[in-house]
Amino acid sequence: MKIGRYEIIGEIGQGAMGTVYRARDPLIEREVAIKTVAIDRLREEGTDADARFLLEARSAGRLSHPNIVTIYDVGETESLAYIAMEFLQGSTLRDLMDRQPLPLDLALDTACQMAEALAFAHEHGVIHRDIKPANVVVTGQRGRIKLTDFGIARLLNSNHTQAGQMLGSPRYMSPEQAMGREIDGRSDIFSLGAVLYEMLTGKYAFDGDSLPAIVYRVINETPEYLALPGGLPPVLAELLLRMLHKQPTRRPHAREVAQALALLQASPAAPAVATTPAPGVSGRLRLLAFATPVGVLLLAGVGMIVIEHFLPKAMRQPTVVAPAPPPPVAALPPPAAESGKPQASSPAPVRVEKTGRPKPKVRPEVVADAYLLKLDATRTELRIKRTELLLRYTEQHPDILQIDRQIAQLEEERRHHVRLLQKEQQQD
Repeated sequence: MKIGRYEIIGEIGQGAMGTVYRARDPLIEREVAIKTVAIDRLREEGTDADARFLLEARSAGRLSHPNIVTIYDVGETESLAYIAMEFLQGSTLRDLMDRQPLPLDLALDTACQMAEALAFAHEHGVIHRDIKPANVVVTGQRGRIKLTDFGIARLLNSNHTQAGQMLGSPRYMSPEQAMGREIDGRSDIFSLGAVLYEMLTGKYAFDGDSLPAIVYRVINETPEYLALPGGLPPVLAELLLRMLHKQPTRRPHAREVAQALALLQASPAAPAVATTPAPGVSGRLRLLAFATPVGVLLLAGVGMIVIEHFLPKAMRQPTVVAPAPPPPVAALPPPAAESGKPQASSPAPVRVEKTGRPKPKVRPEVVADAYLLKLDATRTELRIKRTELLLRYTEQHPDILQIDRQIAQLEEERRHHVRLLQKEQQQD
């Protein structure tokens, strides 16, 4: 059997709009996945259904990102319209979650990669509209995930956007999507929050015995945020609360979610939720998930020892934010009686009266604490690792780009922590 030039090897399953096959491209000897839909069925969906199918391919084909499935080709036969895309080896996130809840570190890493993919898509004018575990494939390559099936994705500025249609899986759709309203990228964030909640708890964020019951809970109810053993880390609970907010304007953007999740992964203080890794997860990934926080702690400790014992004493002075110098005070002109000259009609100078008022407070000194030292040690180690990678790869290598993002996040966290220290010392 052939579809276009592609030789069909076997059936993979049923997609959102039709059958998905495993096939071979004879031109370049490459395996692909072929997503098909009958043209007769397309015409039943409406006069512009074939245009929407092609728009799906064009929308997804614009997105070249490590966490988004690659579209190779699009075409039609006499009876079928099809899209040829990257063939992925691995299990879906749905398959892994059906076995047991994911450990916290793997859940954060998966959600972070999904947020990175959504941020890239939203920045290029594409929303997914159907974020759910079945549309996430874990490829097994160091835990890399691929976001698949932009089958109902549309351009944000497309004339084909249809308000009033409820598209997506009910348990993961946003309130505005469940009510058939116009949606944007923040609807994907709500869906991502529902997926993250399920990864952590093993339960649906919104469930019910019927479609109306599920939709009612999506629109009106809030899931239990402390359903995990020992509860969620406070920062993660706050982020999840914002992602699942009923008002779209109160939700964070995808880029903000990705940055927050990356910081949570880098934080050694994040408590572990489960000690048994999910079945089907590779041993290399389990080792990486265990070794990463341990390595961060060791690097922080080494950095503190070096700073304390090996650097010159003059270089170990506390970091001080120098107070701003007081504004210069202009000398007052002599009284008119003494100068013997009439005064000019310029505005009267401001006189400093000795009224016993307290002097303005000088900004307190900010002394580097243990957390700042950890941040600095981690930042130094990342820069060293970045330099080592640059000796072998270009600046566009994914690992280098990831390190650049982590360094930027550490810088932002350091500035935020310094501001907190300044406020605390001012209050004291």
